[in-house]
Order: sequence, then structure tokens, then C-alpha cells
Amino acid sequence: MKTIQISLNSIDKVKSFVNDITKFDYDFDLVSGRYVIDAKSIMGIFSLDLSKPIDLNIHAEENIDAVLEVLKPYTI
Repeated sequence: MKTIQISLNSIDKVKSFVNDITKFDYDFDLVSGRYVIDAKSIMGIFSLDLSKPIDLNIHAEENIDAVLEVLKPYTI
């Protein structure tokens, strides 16, 4: 598992983020404070405070570089 910090500060960013990560078969969790939600859930993402950076847990063992490359526009 790898954890990175991302920023999803606009509706368009949230939509493109979900579209990008659904291409992968791995599990992704967003952690904001005590809340942990499925990162592939648009409704779940909008329940978080998007004004602050959010931790993204990537549950992948191999091909992590490909995932990180796709996530570059969102990383802090």
C-alpha cells in the first residue's frame, strides 16, 4: 500500500479523478480526518471537506508507477 496527498478542489477535478482511477482494478481509499471512503465513489468524495488536502491510500503491489503517473495532476 502507498499513501499520497492529493487535492480535489473543483467538481471537474473530482470527475476526472474518478474516471482516471476506475481504469485500475486496485482499491483506492480517501482518508480525511476520521472518514475513510472509497475513492471510486463520486458521492463519497463530495461528502468530504475538499478545501484541504486528502490522503489517498493505493492498495496495489505492482504497477504502482503507472498509477502514480495517472495521479500526477492531483498530487500535491
